[in-house]
Formats: sequence, structure tokens, C-alpha cells
Amino acid sequence: MKAMVIEEFGGPDVFVERDVETPEPGPNQVRIRVVASSLNPIETKIRSGFVKSGPAMPAILNGDVAGVVDKVGSGVSRFAPGDEVFGCAGGVRGWQGALADYMIADERVLAKRTPDMALPLEECAALPLVFLTAWSALVDRSGLQSGEHVLVHAGTGGVGHVAIQIARHFGARVSTTVSTREKAELAEKLGADDIIYYRDEPVADYVQRLTDGQGFDLVFDTVGGDNLDRSIEATAIARRLTSINTRSTHDLSQLHAKGLSLHVVFRSIPLLHGIGMDDQPRMAAAMADMIRQGAVRPLLDPERFTFSRVGEAHRKLEAGETTGKILLLRDA
Repeated sequence: MKAMVIEEFGGPDVFVERDVETPEPGPNQVRIRVVASSLNPIETKIRSGFVKSGPAMPAILNGDVAGVVDKVGSGVSRFAPGDEVFGCAGGVRGWQGALADYMIADERVLAKRTPDMALPLEECAALPLVFLTAWSALVDRSGLQSGEHVLVHAGTGGVGHVAIQIARHFGARVSTTVSTREKAELAEKLGADDIIYYRDEPVADYVQRLTDGQGFDLVFDTVGGDNLDRSIEATAIARRLTSINTRSTHDLSQLHAKGLSLHVVFRSIPLLHGIGMDDQPRMAAAMADMIRQGAVRPLLDPERFTFSRVGEAHRKLEAGETTGKILLLRDA
């Protein structure tokens, strides 16, 4: 089969097309004829060598996949050849990624696309990693409740735009940070109640404006770095802060002084370590249900790339020139 691989760490130009052996599904695995994938920041970090959890070289990257089941291994009970499926299924150590004609996946990490879903199969590839990350952060780790006031940082980013939709689905009031009026309009369409222009309004000012100075019940930091410090400042006393980017050093004295709980989410743990794999069908079902209800949809960058142009997609993402998710389509 054809695959886009990296044979060494480096910049966006390290991707090359290679003929590789077509994989065979093992027990409880399915083989997917890939239709599409999508690009997440973790793939740029694996490609560059910053994150060391990628597949062995020559590495086939990308976790998100949408396609059609082509073959099933022994013990598979949830899927059959011909089923349309999507999920975050690989692209990390021990699991081939989606930038190939075929991909092997554990059946537990997949959702089935059914005819009552309005979202096209290829666009389903834009949701798995970001949905599962946001769901883990807001629902499983933080116990989001109806009526709570949630702050989602970077509301039009890959994870942020889905987090807004999940929080609204659970009946929360949602505030979000953005940089431009255009992004504010997108965030409002996704369901944000309050807009914060983070470049213009200090944390203390928007905490006063939106929470009477008390802070937010739940803050979701999707940015990391100095933004984690701002998130600690914005969280109400004895409430919760969740982050997906804590590869940095911080003074946690204010976290202690306010009695906050800090939850860190790294969505690759189930595939890397096998921990939590039995929870994946429940989360995949939640994703499928919200799509079916029309409660969540991906925000897609207008430009789409084929797998053979994946290096260009990486370059665009790293330049900060995207809005929402970049969709990658397998070359015909």
C-alpha cells in the first residue's frame, strides 16, 4: 500500500511517499480503508521529535481516521466489512497512523457512522482526537454540571471549539477567549455566551466583568505556557482547572492558596499504555450520539490537503494560519 512516512525527525519537508506492507488485523482489530484524516498539533510535535511517543521509524503519523472497514480480526463483534467508521486509532508508539491506504485499529476506539448522521464521513475525521480530549477534560475529569460557568481558552482552536459545544450540551454557561472579531463570531455561532478578547482585557478585568470577581467554576486551558498561570488566576476558589498542555514550569503557590484541583489530560495514554481502553467505547458512543443529535460539528479550515501534501498542512498549522481543523484526504 501507499503511505506517507517520516524516516527522521525534522521539519515539514521530512514526509516521503513509500510502498509499505499492507497490515493484517489481529484479534479484536479491524482494518480500515482510509478515506480521510485530520491534523492535530501533537503530530507536528511527533514529527519534529519534541514528543517521543510516535511510531517507530519509518513512521506513519496521524491518529484521526475515517474510512470503511475492509477486514476484521478474530473476536470483533461491533463492526463488519463495509461499515463506515471513525475514531482516534493510532499514530503513536505501537500503532500505525492514518496516512496510508489502510490502517489497523482496535475496535474499542471506533465509532460507526450511521445514515442518520448529517456529517459526511470525511468530515468525521476532524472530530475524534479533539472531541475525546474535550470530553475527557470537561466530563470525565472535571465532572461538568449544568448551570456551571465554564471558561474555554482559544474557543476557535481545534479542542476549544468542540469544548464550547460539549459545555453547552451539558447546560453550562460558556465564556471563551479569542483574538479577533471574526473568531468571536465563530465562537458565538458554536454556542459561546461571553467573548473575551484576551489581548485587550486582563484576567482580573474579565473575571470581574463576567463573574463579579469570584472566578469561573471550571477553566479549560487548551493553550499552555503562560496561559496556565492566567487560568489559575481565573479559576474560582476551591474549583477546577483542566489543561492539555503542561509541558512547562510554573509557580503553583496560587493553585495551593486557592485550593484548586488541576487535571491534566493526555489523550494518547490509552493507546500508549492500554490504560482506559475499556472506557473508549463509551466515549466513542458519546461522540456518535452528539453528531447524530446535531449537537457537535467540526470547525474546518477552508483549505483541504491530500495526504501527499501533508507537509504543507504541517507548515500552515505551525505558522498559525488555520481556523479550526485541517482535513486531510487520501489521494485517489
